Amino acid sequence: MFKEDMIDKSMLIHHTTYEQLIDSAKKSKDFVESKREVSTCDIIIQYFTTLIDHDTMQRSLLTPLSNVDPNMVIRSLRDIEACIPIEGITITGEVKEIEDKLYNGFVVLSLGNEKSEYMLLNMSNSQAGLRQFNESENEFSVIGPKMGFVESLDINMYLLRRKIKSPALVIEELSMGSMSKTKVIIAYLDGITSDKHINSMRQRLSDVDFDIVWDTTALEQIISDQSNSPFPLFLSTERIDRVAYALVSGQVAVMSDGSPYVMSGPSTLLDFFISPEDYYYNWVLGSFFRLVRLMGVFFSIFSSSLYVSVMTYHYEVIPMELLEPLLESRANVPFPPFMEVIFLEITIELLREAGARLPTKVGQTLGIVGGIVIGQAAVSAALTSNVLLIIVALSALASFTTPIVTMSNTIRLLRFPFILMASFLGGLGIMIGFVCLLCHLFNLKSLGTPYVVPLYPFRKESFADSFVRLPFRLINKRPLYLDTKQRLKFNPGKEKRGRGELTDE
Repeated sequence: MFKEDMIDKSMLIHHTTYEQLIDSAKKSKDFVESKREVSTCDIIIQYFTTLIDHDTMQRSLLTPLSNVDPNMVIRSLRDIEACIPIEGITITGEVKEIEDKLYNGFVVLSLGNEKSEYMLLNMSNSQAGLRQFNESENEFSVIGPKMGFVESLDINMYLLRRKIKSPALVIEELSMGSMSKTKVIIAYLDGITSDKHINSMRQRLSDVDFDIVWDTTALEQIISDQSNSPFPLFLSTERIDRVAYALVSGQVAVMSDGSPYVMSGPSTLLDFFISPEDYYYNWVLGSFFRLVRLMGVFFSIFSSSLYVSVMTYHYEVIPMELLEPLLESRANVPFPPFMEVIFLEITIELLREAGARLPTKVGQTLGIVGGIVIGQAAVSAALTSNVLLIIVALSALASFTTPIVTMSNTIRLLRFPFILMASFLGGLGIMIGFVCLLCHLFNLKSLGTPYVVPLYPFRKESFADSFVRLPFRLINKRPLYLDTKQRLKFNPGKEKRGRGELTDE
């Protein structure tokens, strides 16, 4: 799914005529078509500005063309070829070859009166030793690509086009912010993404009346369906492969100049717990790690509140073998369980915030040393029990398993209202809080799409890639709730034949 060889075959269908190819390319803002008069002939130059090296183009193409003898008679592209100091020039009339080269950073040159042959010149942006770009520090993965987006919008569009080399990729540009005039890009796959989602995203961004647009994450809050919810309703990521997967699935992506984060939607709750690594591992391992991640979320939210509930109201649910160690650990603690938990939770949050604001190496040292020293001192001073210290530490670790930072922050926040409800009503309070949380989630929408789909509304077809990740041959369709124009991603029958297996087809 995140692998390039899993990109939809329908996206690779080639245009039959050159005019169709250019009409498709013109839908994108970064496509350029210019006309130059060389000698007595008009030359048309076409290319994607985000894919070419402008210095090379100026030095090796535009300057030689401007120096052509005005008295020179140009009858064909061969005459132009003799004036351009570039090796490997191709002259062809094959639309398929032109399409492949155009989306790989080539410039297409043609004579104004000639419609059968076109010159292809390699002007691709080869400065890319792509390691000069950003590594996704906040969404790190052990295996798979490490490259992320940067603050430059032009580079981000280049990286996206390098990942999805398809005529279906359309890039639209908007200017937002009455004072900042920030360039904002809408990206989607033509013929796949639902027009309803494209128009909705375009309309919401066009309606924004704001003075300065600082970041894509600010846009996310402004155009959100429910701005009062602590849950992120659009998925913001700095990973290129995650955005490519979102586009191939049928979502709309938004990026802004000056921001390394790209927003995609409509998103669902489960999207925030899916990691790109789930697709780089074998499906058994990917499913296991995803389930561990989801269990970690529930543990992070409910472990501290369950401790407060049990130690305050429900001693009877504790086995006798465990009750005595628990009572001994709290024998010298002068505070009720609620105050004990709040003290440790706030301490953990202070350590986490301090570590995030300090330089990386100092922050890591502070987190480790501070946690050990403060935890040991709190237990020795009888401010908290050692059992609770273990629970809160595990709860903090479990919150870090969430791949998306914004959802991780939401989980950190959710612990406190559940702790408060448990202190007042015990287990009943936790159940009431959980029901209220479910009601809130059921009412949320992302770009008009229910937030907790496929759970509600129930969509059985989408469970193949939700709580677990089944083999690729079983997840060959796009999610039903995205209402895409083409549901099939690839044909699993062709995959089998590629491995030498016979089918009835």
